[in-house]
Amino acid sequence: MSTGPLDYPRRRLGMDQDRYDFAMLETRPPALWPDGRPLAVWINLALEHFPLNPSGAGFKAHGAMTMPYPDLRHYTLRDYGNRVGVFRVLKALQEHAFSASLAVNAELALRYPPLLAQLAASGHEIIGHGWNMDRVHHGGLDPAIERQWIEDSLAALARWSAQPIRGWLSPARSQSAATPDLLRGAGLEWCADWVNDELPYPQHTAHGALWSLPLSLELEDRFVIGENLHAEAEWADQVIDACEFLLAEARGLGQGRLLSLSLTPWVIGQPHRIGHLERVLRHLASRRALLWNAPPSTILRTAVAAPATDR
Repeated sequence: MSTGPLDYPRRRLGMDQDRYDFAMLETRPPALWPDGRPLAVWINLALEHFPLNPSGAGFKAHGAMTMPYPDLRHYTLRDYGNRVGVFRVLKALQEHAFSASLAVNAELALRYPPLLAQLAASGHEIIGHGWNMDRVHHGGLDPAIERQWIEDSLAALARWSAQPIRGWLSPARSQSAATPDLLRGAGLEWCADWVNDELPYPQHTAHGALWSLPLSLELEDRFVIGENLHAEAEWADQVIDACEFLLAEARGLGQGRLLSLSLTPWVIGQPHRIGHLERVLRHLASRRALLWNAPPSTILRTAVAAPATDR
């Protein structure tokens, strides 16, 4: 006899879907970082191209053009990140000896080859970030079209990466129901879209496990400054607070934790904001003995025994 809307065939302990398993953080095998360091640090830069005449199919990503065509006010601000801001951020990372990943809209490889050459020369890990910020993955998208977008994106970036591209961050972190299957089918090992965790966990796909490597949205510069409308100093305070809390929690539990930080060059690369990023990096550097900073694919390989197989 039915007891109402909560009585359905897939009701069970844990998840009512098969994409990933129910597993609370405290009950999983602990993450252990090199040299017993309690906190891993992953820094990501998002290199984006916002078309001047977006279609808006599915929805418009945050940052897309909103004024009547040609919306040069917003277009040029976004492009500032690729012309000026990214180099300030890369310089700050170099000065404080931090590695990062570069999530790159693949259209930039066609529009700005000199930029891609400098990104490649930086030595940071390049990961997929879709074609551009107008081609968002969404539920109404034909899977064949989405597959082609993914393949085109990876092909355009491949020549600029010294290693196979293993990771992916979707434009606007948006997915269709088919996205994990398509990403794994394209040979990718992990995706950073989902933020329902702080450590890697496997998602089940038609082609084996695709690891979810959560990239914090709550600490993202654009989210905190541009959407939550917090001051730059407050953003820096929040990152530092997160660092200290995760360090204390990791040391108290004897289990590694991960601090992930996503940066947007057209936001944090502004001259009135870059000093706040430098303050964050100085703080992280002051805790160097307790931190392990590495590219995301290295962090994933360390956290799990076999990134490409289900567990």
